[in-house]
Amino acid sequence: QLTESGPRTALYALIGALSVLPLGLLTKAAEDEDAGRPTRLQRVKRGWVWNQFFVLEEYTGLEPLYIGKLHSDMDKGDGSIKYILNGEGAGTTFTIDDGTGDIHAIQRLDREVKSQYVLRAQARNRLTDRPLEPESEFIVKIQDINDNEPRFLDGPYQATVPEMSQIGTSVIHLTATDADDPTYGNSARVVYSILEGQPYFSVDAKTGKALHLMLQNMDREIRENYTVLIQAKDMGGQLGGLAGTTTVNITLSDINDNPPMFEQRLYQMSVPESAPVGSVVGRVWAKDRDIGVNSEMKYSIIDGDGRDTFDVSTDPSNLFGIITVKKPLDFETKPSYTLKVEGANTQPEAVPRHRGTFKDVTIVHVSVEDVDEPPRFDASSYYVEMREDAVAGAQLRTVSARDPDAANNTVRYYIEKSSDPQKNFYIDITSGSLMTVRLLDREEVCWHNITVLAMEMNNPSQISSVSVAVKVLDVNDNLPSLADFSEVYVCENAKAGQLIQTVTAEDADEPQAGHHFTYSLAPEATNNPNFTLRDNQDNTAWILTRRGGWSQSEQSLYYLPIVISDGEQPVQSSTSTLTVRVCSCDHKGSVMTCNAEAYSLPASLSRGALIAILCCIFVLLVMILLMLSLRTHRKKPFLCDEEENVHENIVRYDDEGGGEEDTEAFDIAAMWNPREAHHHVGKMRQDMLPEIESLSRYVPQACVMGGGDSSVHGYVLAKLLEADFDPCAPPYDSLQTYAYEGECSVAESLSSLQSGTSNADHEYDYLNDWGPRFKKLADMYGVLETNSPPLW
Repeated sequence: QLTESGPRTALYALIGALSVLPLGLLTKAAEDEDAGRPTRLQRVKRGWVWNQFFVLEEYTGLEPLYIGKLHSDMDKGDGSIKYILNGEGAGTTFTIDDGTGDIHAIQRLDREVKSQYVLRAQARNRLTDRPLEPESEFIVKIQDINDNEPRFLDGPYQATVPEMSQIGTSVIHLTATDADDPTYGNSARVVYSILEGQPYFSVDAKTGKALHLMLQNMDREIRENYTVLIQAKDMGGQLGGLAGTTTVNITLSDINDNPPMFEQRLYQMSVPESAPVGSVVGRVWAKDRDIGVNSEMKYSIIDGDGRDTFDVSTDPSNLFGIITVKKPLDFETKPSYTLKVEGANTQPEAVPRHRGTFKDVTIVHVSVEDVDEPPRFDASSYYVEMREDAVAGAQLRTVSARDPDAANNTVRYYIEKSSDPQKNFYIDITSGSLMTVRLLDREEVCWHNITVLAMEMNNPSQISSVSVAVKVLDVNDNLPSLADFSEVYVCENAKAGQLIQTVTAEDADEPQAGHHFTYSLAPEATNNPNFTLRDNQDNTAWILTRRGGWSQSEQSLYYLPIVISDGEQPVQSSTSTLTVRVCSCDHKGSVMTCNAEAYSLPASLSRGALIAILCCIFVLLVMILLMLSLRTHRKKPFLCDEEENVHENIVRYDDEGGGEEDTEAFDIAAMWNPREAHHHVGKMRQDMLPEIESLSRYVPQACVMGGGDSSVHGYVLAKLLEADFDPCAPPYDSLQTYAYEGECSVAESLSSLQSGTSNADHEYDYLNDWGPRFKKLADMYGVLETNSPPLW
């Protein structure tokens, strides 16, 4: 029986009931078939069996959805059998009545989430829990309904298509996805259409994979961006189908379909005649409606009388043409120029030339402005050659400059001082004639680079300069001399005809054909018996011996005068003396010694050893003298007892007192009255002992009793007498004068050494003017109020 809970519930129950196969029918058919066959194997019979269960998704009823019923032929209806359900979703998504075997869905089912569930069922004895049948598996399949609309997963889309494209040009491919089952009904059958974007674009209604152009000559310069709204609807586009939309943003890309055009047909420009080469005169612009590389331009001057004087180039943006000066300008020669400038696209045309060629032409008129120019020399530089033997005042050449302006002002010439610091040259101020002031020496300076200035007489600010290079030509005016060799040696064992030295010469002159030196002995040495000279005719000469048997003891030095001549005109010659020293050599010809006194040394003591011994003796003597000097100049102490140092006896401060309130450090009354100082000798500071007693105990009582100036005078005389009879006192006066300790302060000197020169009372009102540092003293010694009693 089926429990009805409405039409839809009955339908679900009917579907489940139709999928159940009664066990009696299956077992009976099996027995009839096996009756006519010999039984070899015992077949296990199943008490219950079923096929798949089917149920629709998205059930929204309030009652659990009935799936089907499980029943075993062993179930007598007495409740002794218990049905158990296991597998996917058992207990959470699906439940079973363990007494009746009814299966229900207790949760909402979605095929797009899970399309089927695999479950296992078993019948058990309720009392013993013993399985009555083997566990069997069955499937619950979820049937699809149209509950998902088509979706464009990659939207919104961006697309680009060249402008002026042909009709039917594909713009973009796009597809909508429907999550419903494409094999069941029309739930996933999608149809495409355009909601917005006609009549420019179309879409294939069935496939929807291609978006095409529908209009020809779509111009980017008119409209660049388009927005197309595309709809995808399932159920084949029928009424009640679900739909999804997406947006396609389409941009027309640029092609070179517009020719350039100059903003002006005639440009007027001006440039001063003093503008240097490369100066910018102005710019032109052939405007192109295209963008990017399609708007880039290339400019050229195709005609005009200024083609050789001006040039045109494209700026870094490849949009503007920059006109520059190619050659120097001269207002007086040509005051204006006309240029014909062409601007053309760098990219080829993308469409046939039905609109004209993709280039344009304009006229540029350039006016040259007159300016006051500096004088102009007739040459950019000058080169002059001058012999070094030229007399002072010789003319080198004449430089010439003129004012290029129409006024043609008079020009004056000068030499820049920094280019001729030695003042070797002079230029005539009016004619420009360049002359020498003194003799030039090629061996000292072979090149002179001077700068000549030309200045307008009426306008001194207009100055130009030119370089004059002066090359000093060589003249044979220097004597040749021996190079590097002024002294050579000959071995005592040298034989007659032996080569002792190869000599060369040098000459400060530089003849064009090179040096050609000749060598000979001076006339007085031609017939000497010791040496001879051989000229090798290659600017070298050999010094050879004429005899053997040389001895240092007989003669250790020989002087050989050599005459050297050069081959230039006028011929210059000089005599150089070569010193030849006789030396003792070993059998290989290496020099051992060249001093004759070396033979008096013992054979076992070399010259180096003797020098080392003498150095050691000298160092030892220096050290002895230094020690004696230090011992002699050591000072003895002036004082016999360190405690008797007069500086410490005068004043010794070991701590800082607390002022008048500190009665432990000293007795202020004793300082006011010296007569009472000795009546309190026993009263001392308790917290520390003084290192020395007060010096006042050495002062005679008569001096102390005198008071005033006599106290100070007596104290000084007593200390002076004590120092005169003290044998350990230093040899200088112990009285120290501090007369300038306050020189840099507002209080000046505070010394009281000269305070006894006047018997007048001191006034201390000025202490109030010295600032806060002297406030305490000002309070103590300043002017008191008239009604205040005296302090002492």
